[in-house]
Amino acid sequence: MIAGEALMKRIGVVIAVVLAPALAAAADKPEWAFPTTEKDLPAPRIDGATLRAAPQGSTLSITRAKADDFFDIPNWYPSMYPAMPKIVQYGNKETQVRACGACHLPIGTGHDESAYVAGLPVNYFTRQMADWKSGDRKFGGTMVQMAKVITDAEIKDAADYFASLKPRSWIRVVETDMVPKSFVGPGNKRLLHPAGGTEPIGNRIIEVPENEEDVVYRDPRSGFVAYVPQGSIKKGEALAITGGGKTVPCTICHGQTLQGLGDVPGIAGRHPNYIVRQMWNMQNGERVGTSAALMRQVVEKLSNDDMLAIAAYVASRPPE
Repeated sequence: MIAGEALMKRIGVVIAVVLAPALAAAADKPEWAFPTTEKDLPAPRIDGATLRAAPQGSTLSITRAKADDFFDIPNWYPSMYPAMPKIVQYGNKETQVRACGACHLPIGTGHDESAYVAGLPVNYFTRQMADWKSGDRKFGGTMVQMAKVITDAEIKDAADYFASLKPRSWIRVVETDMVPKSFVGPGNKRLLHPAGGTEPIGNRIIEVPENEEDVVYRDPRSGFVAYVPQGSIKKGEALAITGGGKTVPCTICHGQTLQGLGDVPGIAGRHPNYIVRQMWNMQNGERVGTSAALMRQVVEKLSNDDMLAIAAYVASRPPE
């Protein structure tokens, strides 16, 4: 296996040769990929006081409010994953570093508004934390502040834990013209609108829970469905595999199966909106640093629709 630093240099040479020169105007921000809690919210289907009975396979019974305790996350199925280190299960209340598992779940698959971190290489994980701390990575909500106070030992514990987790299928990608109406609720979670109904998908990816109860109670049993425009997967495949004259094939850096290569992370089966967020942030200087600098050349010529298509395709691929 090629050592991490040597691999990054080799990748950089390939990208520079293939893409030079690469000039493109930055596109408008795709707001749908950056979910933000809406001002006028419908009444929640499940309020904070609602007690959830222990689901099959678990002995835990808690309220929704308790499920949102960032310093003592619900441990629904202890046999489903390894014993969590303190920083993953409880965080550090003194420094206000939230438990990693609150947003990313004990299995590391996360939600649409967070990130899928299961199986991330340790070096990649620690580099991202360093980038948030230095300001090289600007977007990330609470991650930006927490990266400034989390200890190196806590980062190592979290990195080792999530690297040990086997990636699993978590997102079902569906091509469609119409999508269920949805809204972005507290915690930037996109949920189905209680009034029901449908609307045109337009040029968006709409990712919602397969099971809303599981998501709001931070239960790691069920994942998400990502609705994408018709034809997105085929268009994304062409861009990801050949570059389509606009970029280099994703497989050069992320491996033939898009499941990662050395210290380069896997992108197959990840949240598509997260993928779009990262490509747009790199294209627009919101995420810099060594690896992001390489990626900026890769995404330089891509339109928002190109990013959508690539994200739809890679999300449809098996993560393992």
